[in-house]
Amino acid sequence: MTYEEAMEKISSFRAFTHKPDLKYTRELLDRIGAPDKKLKFVHIAGTNGKGSTSALIAFTLAEAGYKTAMFVSPFITEFCERFQINGKIMDKEVLPHFVEKVLPYAQSMKIDGGTVNEFEFTLAVGMLWFMHENCDIVVLETGLGGRYDGTNAINCPLVSAITSISLDHTEILGDTLQKITYDKCGIIKNGGITATCQDQPEDCLDIIKNVAKEHKNQFYAASASDLELTSFTLDGTNFKYRDLRLSMRLLGKHQLKNAALALCVIERLREQGFEISDSALKAGFEKAFMPCRFEIVSRQPTVIIDGAHNPGGAAALSCALRDYISDTPKIAIVGMLKDKDVLHSLQVLLPLFDMVITLAPNSPRAMSALELAAIAEHFCPKVIPVSDVYAAMHLAMTRAKNHDIVIFGSLYLAADFRQKFFSKKT
Repeated sequence: MTYEEAMEKISSFRAFTHKPDLKYTRELLDRIGAPDKKLKFVHIAGTNGKGSTSALIAFTLAEAGYKTAMFVSPFITEFCERFQINGKIMDKEVLPHFVEKVLPYAQSMKIDGGTVNEFEFTLAVGMLWFMHENCDIVVLETGLGGRYDGTNAINCPLVSAITSISLDHTEILGDTLQKITYDKCGIIKNGGITATCQDQPEDCLDIIKNVAKEHKNQFYAASASDLELTSFTLDGTNFKYRDLRLSMRLLGKHQLKNAALALCVIERLREQGFEISDSALKAGFEKAFMPCRFEIVSRQPTVIIDGAHNPGGAAALSCALRDYISDTPKIAIVGMLKDKDVLHSLQVLLPLFDMVITLAPNSPRAMSALELAAIAEHFCPKVIPVSDVYAAMHLAMTRAKNHDIVIFGSLYLAADFRQKFFSKKT
């Protein structure tokens, strides 16, 4: 089986095949030998900040000498990004081998009346690889929500961490922050440890705390105020944690909230016997990276790619733009999905821009460039819809004299621009 054939097999599984239920995930994992039961986990749910928090934890553990896996959702530019060990993405030559191992069991479940969706199959492939590689620990990101997310088929993790909560996937998780929080809290298991951000929306922190109490968990709420910001530039973020000076490549003051949560999780792992030195902590934070999180891809002109696609992400991006490039005129390239809270996201961000270019992301759920432009015109006087990424890049670059360019609105869009931008440079 080739990589292309493996991808065809994976995509042949439907995105959603059954009502929310973990029994099919559990059955598939059991049929392939229950690899998850031979692994240890830090399980991470939340709306915004999952990727950054996961990276900070995973890179630190790797620097401490632990073989550390990370299961990422979603990927940005290539599918194998979903599976990483010590910061290295699974080789494309490896994927077919593990797809071939899982495929017969997924097919036999269908014959027996069960169903497997694409995410469950992908998760099983990752678990089998992580077990095969004898990973010491897995930093496991949820895909969607928490309670019925396939990753929640695992037993009690070392730590359950919940990042910042915002409105997203409301058609599945619920149309209020409280309902979404309750769904994310589904990763909290009996007798475990729960860590979250102190700075959560109203009522959300109480919900997390109460669910943790119901499940007899130790509960910790990490606060960014415990970190002392010393400097922040487009080259990095520097802060003090206790007597330790730390630096991150991750940009934006909102990353301090993710850093505080990551540090809280690392302290809980230290208490459970993981030997993580301050030097490993320092090195891990310096190396941690996630693409399309306020990522600078050019300096002349300044081009920033960010995956902000919901009100929480838009608010964080808005603050970052004010902090880093408030005095510079800016051009936005925006594409969004129809099922997102487009109005409130644009309302927060577009008044910061002199011109907005709209286009449709590469997704069947995409909002058309014209429809998006009609909404954008309420918040910026100069809005131009275009047909594709190349047209958007050309238009932005020709107008970019003394302007910075910010690309946001959908991870599909961010990934497309990032891939084409770097392929153009090489």
